[in-house]
Amino acid sequence: MQPKRQPKPPSATRIAAVSAASALALAAGAPAALAQDTGSSAVGGERLGRSDVQVAPLAGAPALPGELTGRSWLVADAGTGEVLAARNAHLPLPPASTLKMLFADTVLPKFDRSLEHQVTADELADLGVGSSLVGVKENLPYRVEDLWRGVFLSSGNDAVHVLAHMNGGVPQTVSEMQARARSLQAKDTKVASPDGYDMDGQVSSAYDLTLFARAGLRNADFRSYCSTRTARFPGGLDKNTGQRTVFDIANTDRLLGKYPGLIGVKNGYTTNAGATFTGAAERGGRTLLVTVMHPRAQGRVYDEAASLLDWGFAAAGKVQPVGQLVEDLGPQATTGGTGTPSGGTPQAAGNGGADLPPWSRPPVLHGGPGLAPALWSGAALATGLAAWGAARTVGRRRASARSTASAAPAAPMLVGGPSGVGVMGIGSTGVGSRSHRRLARRTLALLRRRPPRG
Repeated sequence: MQPKRQPKPPSATRIAAVSAASALALAAGAPAALAQDTGSSAVGGERLGRSDVQVAPLAGAPALPGELTGRSWLVADAGTGEVLAARNAHLPLPPASTLKMLFADTVLPKFDRSLEHQVTADELADLGVGSSLVGVKENLPYRVEDLWRGVFLSSGNDAVHVLAHMNGGVPQTVSEMQARARSLQAKDTKVASPDGYDMDGQVSSAYDLTLFARAGLRNADFRSYCSTRTARFPGGLDKNTGQRTVFDIANTDRLLGKYPGLIGVKNGYTTNAGATFTGAAERGGRTLLVTVMHPRAQGRVYDEAASLLDWGFAAAGKVQPVGQLVEDLGPQATTGGTGTPSGGTPQAAGNGGADLPPWSRPPVLHGGPGLAPALWSGAALATGLAAWGAARTVGRRRASARSTASAAPAAPMLVGGPSGVGVMGIGSTGVGSRSHRRLARRTLALLRRRPPRG
């Protein structure tokens, strides 16, 4: 009677392939799910995407100011990035001249403040009707630092356009500003002009403007310009003496010099935007940021910003954050226009938000840091274990079939693999098959490899 034929075991190669594929599928599922979950909520936290007032008071917390008419507002801690309270934080609205913060954050680091530039007529063309101007004259030289004072103090669109032309032109500057907004994760912002002048489709949000201010204040020159109350600006040529005249300019930020500890940063007003304001104030070693957009009346923007700052300082340690100001994902250096370190809080450039709480981190990218090493290691381990199991099964069956042999084959030997993982040492007394020996060598080589750095 013929012995019953044993079913042919699956090959080690097939087992390894199936196991590796399963491991890859399981490991790859985690980043995909994380990306989906993160993308489904507003930047900085789900609560910031809601339209009603968001605040989480603890015992003893002061009440929010009663008369807040801004369509959108936000108050946050500049150091920790914690959003203390907000309303309609991501509502897209015309930003007016507060968009100049993004312009400065994009262009200011490119030119030394002492550089002189001869202004041409073309650079002053195409200014919007009714634009705020500092008084730049064509065919005269201006230092870069004077132009920036014109931008920050007088909100001069003429100074903005000169600097934009120095940067390669208005279209290129708009494109670079949009790219800078993306690196700051300011996803509500659509840039159409470098100066914030009303244009179709140009919008930002209280959340994004606060990001621009926080990033800008990390630059020493930005911080210096926005905190300057008065300055002397170059004028035209005196017809009698031929000498260059100068005149005084004053910062149009009505809180600067009046609200205790105010640093800056930028105010704005247009017909479409109404009044907009982003400010920063320092008190007791703590810096708060506030943004108010489109209150019921133009003058109220300063009153409401001041009352929110008062509340924020009084609420220290008495409220839980309702969101987070996310960090810069790009390589923008935190230096002043002179190329020297700006001081202040360092930017976390290119860290993928690793220092943020889980609910505000960007998704983990495939092939980058995060789960990629675990994914690779899991797949490699599954492949090695599958090959070891298949080889052991084949070896036992062949040993049983060779019952007449004078001695049993030597037992397979476990040798140490990476991280102490045991893998089968297979030689002439193990499985014996050349293909299996080749598979074993490949498995060992795979386990000894290191995953590439992202």
